[in-house]
Amino acid sequence: MLSMCHIFSTNRFLAAPFFLPHCLLIFNRTFVDARIKWVRDPFLDTVVEREKNLIQCLSLKNLLLSSPSISLPISLASLHKSRLNLPATVINFFLKYPSLFHVFRSCSGLCLPYVKLTPEFLTLHQEEQEIHNSLLLRESAAQRLVKLLMLTRACKIPISIIDDLKFDLGLPENYCLELVSYFPEYFRICTLKYEENGDIGMRKLYNVVVGLELVSWKEEFAMPAIMKGFGDDLGSKRGRAIKFPMSLAPGFDLQRKVKDWVEEWQCLPYISPYEDAFHLAPKSDQAEKWTVAVLHEILSLLVSKKTEVKNVLKLGDYLGFGLRFKKALAHHPGIFYVSNKIRTQTIVLREAFRKDFLLDKHPLMGMRHRYIYLMNKSRKRKSWL
Repeated sequence: MLSMCHIFSTNRFLAAPFFLPHCLLIFNRTFVDARIKWVRDPFLDTVVEREKNLIQCLSLKNLLLSSPSISLPISLASLHKSRLNLPATVINFFLKYPSLFHVFRSCSGLCLPYVKLTPEFLTLHQEEQEIHNSLLLRESAAQRLVKLLMLTRACKIPISIIDDLKFDLGLPENYCLELVSYFPEYFRICTLKYEENGDIGMRKLYNVVVGLELVSWKEEFAMPAIMKGFGDDLGSKRGRAIKFPMSLAPGFDLQRKVKDWVEEWQCLPYISPYEDAFHLAPKSDQAEKWTVAVLHEILSLLVSKKTEVKNVLKLGDYLGFGLRFKKALAHHPGIFYVSNKIRTQTIVLREAFRKDFLLDKHPLMGMRHRYIYLMNKSRKRKSWL
């Protein structure tokens, strides 16, 4: 088992009932001498593991589709091995999925090995494009992107960060052309200074990068996912103690003193992730609850309700949270699960799943399951020689 960071505890508010504005909240904080151990959740590990190599297969699909002939020499495709994070040599990867890729020799004089998409793979791609082109789902994707931008103080994000999240956000591959350009009332391309040196929490270098900016604040979208079920009771919930849904891996329970801390922490006022609460003492429990609210909202925006930990930490670093996202993951295993499957770490929003079943399934997730089925479809491998 892996051990995580020390868990913190709070005393009660010195003064401030739950309805006071969060700018007036004052309280102390003390350490709890306890550790939370990482415990494997087999159901959520299955959620992550069944998508093994899916992103790589779809990235190779997009690479082949970028060619006029929808095929490429294996040698040219091999140049993208590192960028696409392929686990094997490119030709072996293609041969591993004969239901997706057809490897053949060209008829030219050199007889070089080429690869192209199978008709079944191409058909699924065309069906996925129909989903992206649906007016209703295109508007929904734009709203998710608007809400992501609204989580930043400046309402702008570097394109590179959005690129990392676009698959889990359910955006088209070329979202700037296929989505952003359709909503000039929402988005505009901008340049911004981005501090980056590759180490989370250790930003030093300023780079001028291309970013995406929100044209204007959209108050109608500033509704946190956790509040959607309140309806007419929403107004009475503002500034009050809203508890995050929690569950733990089968057979795992928290120590009593940690459980007491969590229960007390849950009773702190909920601050919307669309508010700016950076004025709070960063090591306070109230600030941590707001940090968890932001992290919870990010994961709620994703159609998959999960993403690689490095994507979230990179976004959190840009938002100004530094290492606070990492600490939130360590402190709240009942809200977030971190899986170590498929050669990476993946953060999963627990409440979005019942065992390994996604409760709110977006049409794109249905398409991805069809891709996975085709990937795993047995077919006798024919020689390409």
